[in-house]
Amino acid sequence: MADSSFDVVSKVDHQEAENAVNQARKEIEQRYDFKGTGSSVEWSGESILIKAGTEERAKAVLDVLQTKLIKRGISLKSLESGEPFASGKEYRIVSTLKDGISSENAKKISKIIRDEGPKSVKSQIQGDELRVQSKSRDDLQSIIALLKGSDLDLDLQFINYR
Repeated sequence: MADSSFDVVSKVDHQEAENAVNQARKEIEQRYDFKGTGSSVEWSGESILIKAGTEERAKAVLDVLQTKLIKRGISLKSLESGEPFASGKEYRIVSTLKDGISSENAKKISKIIRDEGPKSVKSQIQGDELRVQSKSRDDLQSIIALLKGSDLDLDLQFINYR
């Protein structure tokens, strides 16, 4: 019997993220407490740029954006936001969406699987994803439960389960 396997990935649906940014932008334009403050949120290349008149207002815009991302099914573990910094007369926050599993995180996940998972399970790093293989599908299910329960700093999805 052939080995069963699945891939561990960390991907963000960029269309949903774009929709969330657009919804946040519309809400900021409409809300009374943001009227006339020069607050905005927009895509800037691969990052999301938040602008506001004060540091507190910039954090409030970030909060609106995070709310919209959650409603769109994007985990906040995928959003990496910097601290507000002054740029001229306005404050800015640059946020990026983390896509893919870095090699150090892949090594951490692989170590968790080796140390805490069943011995028959093998994992190998393939670019920005991780392939997990075993003869037993029950072992693979236990690995998925183990990784969901572990406290990792990234949003994991499990695909290509065969």
